[in-house]
Amino acid sequence: MSVSLSLIPSTISCAFRYRGAATKALIFVPSAHRHHLFSPVPFPSLVLRSDSRPVCAAHASTMRKEDASAAIPTVDADSAMDAVQRRLMFEDECILVDERDNVVGHESKYNCHLMEKIESENLLHRAFSVFLFNSKFELLLQQRSATKVTFPLVWTNTCCSHPLYRESELIEENYLGVRNAAQRKLLDELGIPPEDLPVDQFIPLGRILYKAPSDGKWGEHELDYLLFIVRDVKLLPNPDEVADVKYVNQDQLKELLQKADAGEDGVKLSPWFRLVVDNFLIKWWDHLKKGTLQEAVDMKTIHKLT
Repeated sequence: MSVSLSLIPSTISCAFRYRGAATKALIFVPSAHRHHLFSPVPFPSLVLRSDSRPVCAAHASTMRKEDASAAIPTVDADSAMDAVQRRLMFEDECILVDERDNVVGHESKYNCHLMEKIESENLLHRAFSVFLFNSKFELLLQQRSATKVTFPLVWTNTCCSHPLYRESELIEENYLGVRNAAQRKLLDELGIPPEDLPVDQFIPLGRILYKAPSDGKWGEHELDYLLFIVRDVKLLPNPDEVADVKYVNQDQLKELLQKADAGEDGVKLSPWFRLVVDNFLIKWWDHLKKGTLQEAVDMKTIHKLT
């Protein structure tokens, strides 16, 4: 199937609330899927729940009935969770996959990150990790906010998140669903406008499968798509998601790794970032600087890393 990555002539936009203002994010859909453009699934509207908080209609419609009672926690449950993170935990529906990356269902972000569920039901969800470089080939890192449920205040790659169970982010051709999700989250977390990050500029390099507990309750079990992109961008970090950002060259990254290994200055790294650094990053970075990045692409293999 041929895939069109050009901007749809009549721009499809999906409004995101960001810092009190509505910012539009462009969604790219291949031509074969355009007959679905007015489906309520990929372009959700907001409805009001009985507690008067807005809920994405698409998420409400896809939520399984048997999970409905569990989706709204009691007053005392997870009372320490930040309100923004709490909302995302129950509204976002992650894509469940098997170890060959075949879609097998969907589940709330909350359940996907409960170690009890991960261990008892072997829940595995699709994820992505973006590595954004500027024109000097410096890598943008972010420190996750203190309110993040998993791995708060750790340093990691530019953006790490999940494609959601919606049509625009389930598209398999040319990994367009994952690319659409990456574009959406870079706006949400770092304030980078979609027009500055064309989806066809994201380069999928490989996939990893890993499991990592965060604390006694939460953790990750992900099949993670690794994406490179080179763009000079302006940043407007969202404090609900990001505590700090910085660009590093390879030597500066090595210094950061040494601090993390020695426990200096409280520096910690996310487990998925460390796995990518130890197995792929420097080699891929060198290819990027030499203009030979395509030689490093391997999307057939799913690397199981521990």
